[in-house]
Amino acid sequence: MTILIQILGVAFGFGFLIFIHELGHFLVAKMCKVRILTFAFGFGPDLIKHTCKGTKYCIKVIPFGGFVSMAGDDPDKATGADGEYLSLKWHKKAWIALAGPLSNYILAAFILAFVFSIWGFKSSLVGSVVENSPAAQAGIMPGDKIKSIDGIAVDTWSELTSNLKDKTGKQTVFIVERGTHSFDLNMIVAKNPVTGFGVIGIGPSTVRVKSGFVESIKYPIRVTDENVRHLANKIVSFKKPDISGPIGVMRAMASTTKTGMCNYLEVLAMISVALGLFNLLPIPMVDGGMIVLFFIEGIIRKRISAKAVQVYSTIGLVFISGIFIFATYNDLFRK
Repeated sequence: MTILIQILGVAFGFGFLIFIHELGHFLVAKMCKVRILTFAFGFGPDLIKHTCKGTKYCIKVIPFGGFVSMAGDDPDKATGADGEYLSLKWHKKAWIALAGPLSNYILAAFILAFVFSIWGFKSSLVGSVVENSPAAQAGIMPGDKIKSIDGIAVDTWSELTSNLKDKTGKQTVFIVERGTHSFDLNMIVAKNPVTGFGVIGIGPSTVRVKSGFVESIKYPIRVTDENVRHLANKIVSFKKPDISGPIGVMRAMASTTKTGMCNYLEVLAMISVALGLFNLLPIPMVDGGMIVLFFIEGIIRKRISAKAVQVYSTIGLVFISGIFIFATYNDLFRK
């Protein structure tokens, strides 16, 4: 029964997040009067289908994601006629491309608003301290609250752990709140032997803080900022970035189905943010890469040729394949 729940949790999670992403493209494309040929949930043979005003709406056998097929979205088949995607002005095409990632961020905000209002979020309150750890040696005690790390404010447990990721072996300044008093502590951050991330030997409190919609909007933005800074730091320092592929994401999603709806929804929201962020990266073939291409069209005031788009897409396919292989390798050999 547990395995079935995990399978259903992963299938629903993946399918729902990608469906929402494609729904964003679909809705904005409709607003821009693009002819939609197919709007599908899932892949493979049609399970249920209905055609309305020239658009085939269908649910397919394999419930992993979905897709939108628009008239004129293939450079080889585009004719330049009205209602075709590639016939639109550059800013409308960019808006349609942006709508997918933006939908993932909006979804994450609504999921987190629900979670924070019902269960709350894990604050940066210390619940436990590992014996002989940097935190124990520095004098941190259960009940203390970490307010900032090297001058960067932290409110949630996620922000705390994210800010420690790249500080392995570094002398780090913490502002700690104990009761009504705040004080500074200095310690050298240790290294987690499994992940390689920075740790100081503390565990979160079981107390969760309830919050409203504003926090649910700020949270995905902060997570994005942390991930971008972490990735940029790895690239600049020529270090291997720790990224997860489909296997790692499925593992994370499956594991949370055993720990309750709250944790499952939180992970779903974070994966939605990650999906949105990845698609915003300026990589050919993903939405961010297409947005860059359309902005170039706007600057040069000339439509980029079909051949140039094909070359651009081929480069993107090679690059994304490399990322997929690297991420899958990480997933398989991560303990």
